[in-house]
Amino acid sequence: MATIYQVAERAGVSLSTVSRVLNGKTTVNKALKAKVEQAMRELNYRPNSVARSLATNRSDSIGVLVSELNTPFFGDLMQAIESTLRNADKHVIITVGHNNLETEKDAVEFLISRNCDALIMHVEAMPDAYLKEVNDTRLPISVVNRQVEGLENSCISLDNEMGGYLATQHLISLGHKDIAYISGPSDKRDANQRLAGHRRALEEAGLPVNPALIYEGHYNEDDGKLGLLELLSQDIPFSALVCANDWMASGAMSCARDLGMSLPHDLSVVGFDDAVFAHHIFPRLTTVSNPIYQMGEMASRFILNNVYNHSLSLRPVFEPQLILRESTMRFEG
Repeated sequence: MATIYQVAERAGVSLSTVSRVLNGKTTVNKALKAKVEQAMRELNYRPNSVARSLATNRSDSIGVLVSELNTPFFGDLMQAIESTLRNADKHVIITVGHNNLETEKDAVEFLISRNCDALIMHVEAMPDAYLKEVNDTRLPISVVNRQVEGLENSCISLDNEMGGYLATQHLISLGHKDIAYISGPSDKRDANQRLAGHRRALEEAGLPVNPALIYEGHYNEDDGKLGLLELLSQDIPFSALVCANDWMASGAMSCARDLGMSLPHDLSVVGFDDAVFAHHIFPRLTTVSNPIYQMGEMASRFILNNVYNHSLSLRPVFEPQLILRESTMRFEG
């Protein structure tokens, strides 16, 4: 295995010059840097990560804490983070919080113990004060899909309230007045924000917000099925349904077909997230975009800028868009 001494000898430079190149110093003459890099390639030299970490006080590793692993939503988020950071010669260590406060705190301690330089987090149970404490006293953080007071510059988020508004307002524009809603769990901020948008759209249109037409789910496909059955059991007619994510919309549509409904003639359905399967189910699902991949990229860029002195463009807040497909139609009475 080649050593730094052999690289210096092959390149015809001092050990300190090779060290400055390895540590990414910008003061190295371009010609000398090119010689060192050429020597490294010829010798197949691989820097000792432990030694470089001691020299730079950086591990080039970023901890990633997400709520779950078993959905396309978090798959897209992690793929974006890993790809963006890998392109910058950084690596990720991933762990899961399962929406449980103690598990999330344990995960943070684990990532810190692995000498991560920073953390990117999508967490639900962790209070704002704890996030601010970690950022102020432990490690720099970036928070995805959430706004934290005092950490506004560190947060990458979606306007979930506007997304909920767009979904319901679309149905109202098609003439629907009796609109049911299957929400996410009430302990999740994004679920509450989407429901608030639904309520705002109804109120602006002068339509009543009927609690009997709101069912609380947990973002699972089965919640869409159970939710639709529960809403129908109220014996209150409705012509349209908004679901707070695409999984629940898919479950509700499957249940509706099992009950003999023709979609969207008997029931118009709108989802949220624009998951990969949304344009494969029948009818193709009208939904609201949730650009989680792009949000993961932005969280990674924030860390690269603030920890590793990059100068990448940032977009902290994303606006949702309505994606029109075939699961909704004009109300025909």
